[in-house]
Amino acid sequence: MKAPRPRLRDVAQAAQTSTKTASRVINGDERVSASTRARVEQAVVDLGYRPDPLARSLRRGQDETIGVVVDEVGDPFFASVIGEIERMALDRGISVIIASTRRRAERERIVLDGLLQRRVAGLIIASISDTHAYLHTSPCPLVFIDRPAEDLAADAVVVDDHGGARMAVEHLMRHGHRRIAYIGDRLHTATARHRLAGYRAALEAAGIAPDDALVAEVEPAKGDAGVAAETLLRLPDPPTAVFSANTRCSLGSLPTIHRLRRTDIGFISFGDFAMADTLTPAITIVDHSPEAIGRLAAQRLFSRLAGEAPPVETILAPLRIVARGSGELASRDTP
Repeated sequence: MKAPRPRLRDVAQAAQTSTKTASRVINGDERVSASTRARVEQAVVDLGYRPDPLARSLRRGQDETIGVVVDEVGDPFFASVIGEIERMALDRGISVIIASTRRRAERERIVLDGLLQRRVAGLIIASISDTHAYLHTSPCPLVFIDRPAEDLAADAVVVDDHGGARMAVEHLMRHGHRRIAYIGDRLHTATARHRLAGYRAALEAAGIAPDDALVAEVEPAKGDAGVAAETLLRLPDPPTAVFSANTRCSLGSLPTIHRLRRTDIGFISFGDFAMADTLTPAITIVDHSPEAIGRLAAQRLFSRLAGEAPPVETILAPLRIVARGSGELASRDTP
């Protein structure tokens, strides 16, 4: 006869703990002592325990699947966020449905409604919309990333966009730059608005009057960032440095800067991207680890799914400047 499938209570008994604690360990809750975690993990291995997704789905009335909704699946930042969420979900036997809003608010609502109709267990959302009141009746936990929810109390994992942009501009100013250009998304999202505000705040704090001719709001997916970079560099009084407000803008503008042989200007990217450290000069970045954001968001969601009910919280992911060379080039106008 086939041996009965080991159950959660069998794991708890073997580990000499409660079923609730065993469930926390299996669902990745970090608020369990190292010794208890080790006993539960060993019991899982010894017994060959595997969570039963169907049984769990039937108990919840939900699919054993989470949804992740982002701007663009191919965006380097969001691709890394998704990768970390998928890794953590796979460890727990949870499937992931990934969807893109293509940066359109009307599409976002359609996508989210579709995922809710599929009875996903939870949602992680990088929202483009300015209102989320329609999600008040969501039957599943929600965690927002990159941008907090509007008109809705929901967990969020974000970065200090204003502070990070100010940090980047101040770094360039320490190397003598005063004519610093800004290339960023159009102001459809709070992220773009906060980064532009941080850029302007840094200049004003240094007594530099912001020059609108040095500000380029673009649609990176349309190739606008490269056009903007060329326009800026051909000004009668061109910038000595560029602050790129996201990886899409960096990937769009840097080929133009290299084509024009203007790698003598300072450059900082808000966000890292593949091969940024192999260019000459290597690209200085404001590092807001997408893996850390994905991990924090997934941990928060899995905690909710495990039955924990901590207060709604906005979690700030850490930021730091990674100096690689481009952001440390001295201004040509420095005496």
